[in-house]
Amino acid sequence: MTVIGWIQIILYCAIVVALVKPLGAYMTHVFNGERTFLSPVLRPVEVVLYKIGGVQETREQHWLSYTVAMLLFHVGGFLILYALLRLQAFLPFNPAEQSAVAEDLSFNTSVSFLTNTNWQNYGGESTLSYLVQMLGLTHQNFLSAATGIVLAVALIRGFARHSVQTVGNFWVDITRCTLYILLPICVVLALFYVWQGMPQTLGPYVDATTLEGAKQTIAVGPVASQIAIKMLGTNGGGFFNANAAHPFENPTALANFVQMVTIFAIGAALTNVFGRMVGNQRQGWAILGVMGVLFIAGVVVCYWAEAHGNDAFTALGLTGGNMEGKEVRFGIVASSLFAVITTAASCGAVNAMHDSFTALGGMIPLINIQLGEIIVGGVGAGMYGMLLFVIISIFVAGLMVGRTPEYVGKKIEAKEVKMAMLAILILPLMYLGWTAVAVVIPVAVAATNNPGPHGFSEILYAYTSQTGNNGSAFAGLSGNILFYNLTGAVAMLVGRFWMIIPAMAIAGSLAAKKSIPPSMGTFPTTGGLFIGLVVGVIVIIGGLTFFPALALGPIVEHLAMIAGTLFSASN
Repeated sequence: MTVIGWIQIILYCAIVVALVKPLGAYMTHVFNGERTFLSPVLRPVEVVLYKIGGVQETREQHWLSYTVAMLLFHVGGFLILYALLRLQAFLPFNPAEQSAVAEDLSFNTSVSFLTNTNWQNYGGESTLSYLVQMLGLTHQNFLSAATGIVLAVALIRGFARHSVQTVGNFWVDITRCTLYILLPICVVLALFYVWQGMPQTLGPYVDATTLEGAKQTIAVGPVASQIAIKMLGTNGGGFFNANAAHPFENPTALANFVQMVTIFAIGAALTNVFGRMVGNQRQGWAILGVMGVLFIAGVVVCYWAEAHGNDAFTALGLTGGNMEGKEVRFGIVASSLFAVITTAASCGAVNAMHDSFTALGGMIPLINIQLGEIIVGGVGAGMYGMLLFVIISIFVAGLMVGRTPEYVGKKIEAKEVKMAMLAILILPLMYLGWTAVAVVIPVAVAATNNPGPHGFSEILYAYTSQTGNNGSAFAGLSGNILFYNLTGAVAMLVGRFWMIIPAMAIAGSLAAKKSIPPSMGTFPTTGGLFIGLVVGVIVIIGGLTFFPALALGPIVEHLAMIAGTLFSASN
């Protein structure tokens, strides 16, 4: 651990915090339908899009209609992406002549990108054409990110409004989010990345001759445009197999730093959107404080573990920390910080291989995902995930003082608490349940590249990452087999939508309630006590969520044995 390393961490945190207020103000104006500096250019485009889609801009939706519209939108996205993958060989912009993607891998990839998971059981440069990368993956990166943001805004409206039955209009929200927020920022980022050295071309792969006289094919393509939304939308799906460790996907230290900032920018700014919409910006800063405490704790532990290195190597005189699986141009601090950022957010990008981290260093990314990725989290998803924990925390506080819990002028009652717990508890059931099944099926165990406990960690991390819609991996698991493609897709779907639907039900319930003024018995939710309470509840629930799945151990084991027998017989 070095002074320069700590300066880099402090500088990163300072820049993210500095962006919270201006970006939060801009996003609030966008979602309130107010005029922004981009309105003269983009407003006519917005109006035309509404006319083409038959959308009535002023007509809002009940939470159920809002949710159904979102689900239908995703069904359409799935069908488009699946068709592109299966028909890839017959479509243009395929200079490497990539063949059609297999049925099970196409299914897994389509689910992965529409759920904002971006888990990849393939190498991008050796599997996908330029058209699929652009029209399929980059397109879904925009729309899945926008979906997460607008769902968070809908939940925020539930807290901010009173005595109404609507939470906004999904079609209007997603249009504004894409048009006014994601696209303009990504245009600037893509140009910056091209300047830094990322390819942005439709030309064919380049054939080169090495110094030894060998022939080498260098993959290129429309990279910069995909990386811009990959990071800003906390998607994580890489153009190349090596992801952000690839020099064309992350060419310089400056590009690496900017990518880290963009991963947190929107998620952190949504806390300010929350504060502005509920009429008290201190509420948003308190939520950001909770995120900050958990994030800093993770960075400190991960950085220390990687800088400390392996004691077995130290005994041999090999000092300097753990550089296994890391790019020399980034070093330990940038690799550790990147790993914590991408798993605190729901972004599967990696600039170092998590599989090569130390035991403690690799545990932090795993824990970040298992907490529900609410430490900033995916764009939007982290915010509504955090608000679910806030509801539980306020409920706990109400139990301690014997009062009906209140938060930003709304009574938190049984319905909201039940919906919040339903959303939170499904996550460990998915990743622990599927892990239990995978470790007793021979073909699933054979796909691990390491035996014993580390192989188990690879499987657990894979299902945790997919359920949490993260997409990063320990990279020691060969996931492109029928079993992992299908079960992983199920984990991604449940992890995304089983949390969204209860969150939207909460939004509708809160919006219909009357707003009540604070009283002497109202628990203060803008200070250190509140931050400490929420942090404590998150840490405790993060541990206790293991027990419901463990209680199902005999059932899971029995079902796993049956599944193993059937799967073996089918082979």
